[in-house]
Amino acid sequence: MSPSIDPESIRVVPMTLEQAEDITAWRYQAPYDVYDMVGVGPDELLDPEAGLYSVMAGSTLIGFRSFGPDGQVPGWDYDASALDTGGGMRLELTGQGLGRAVVLAGLEFGRARFAPPAFRVTVASFNTRALRTVKYLGFERVGTFNATRGARNFHVFVRAEHRKGEDAPPRA
Repeated sequence: MSPSIDPESIRVVPMTLEQAEDITAWRYQAPYDVYDMVGVGPDELLDPEAGLYSVMAGSTLIGFRSFGPDGQVPGWDYDASALDTGGGMRLELTGQGLGRAVVLAGLEFGRARFAPPAFRVTVASFNTRALRTVKYLGFERVGTFNATRGARNFHVFVRAEHRKGEDAPPRA
């Protein structure tokens, strides 16, 4: 875990133009460069239909979360049984143990804002850190496919949301 970031301070908030400009400039090393937002303008991130939000630790932008179609990868037959969610973290913070706290903050935000019956994530098969995180957080793999663009292999995971009175999934 990054010593300078308190996991309790992580929260999801509406994205500002300055944050969108910052995020669109992030560039990852291969093979994570598939997550670069090359050709995406900051205004596209701010479009409410995009469903993108900033992840903050105190007053510092550390990542983003998406809710809806942005979390979908062409090639899978998505349906309305779950809310798709995805996201990214600032390059220098990846691999430091913050993933669980960031995803949990996203799930808490998504639960409060959208009240979905389940969450769904689509993760590239090479992304071992993300795969480990979503499995730890109770997501179950429901399928694997090759994307229609780039032919990369992806796994689809779902985590059912439990309602009051039901057994809750384990928390990190």
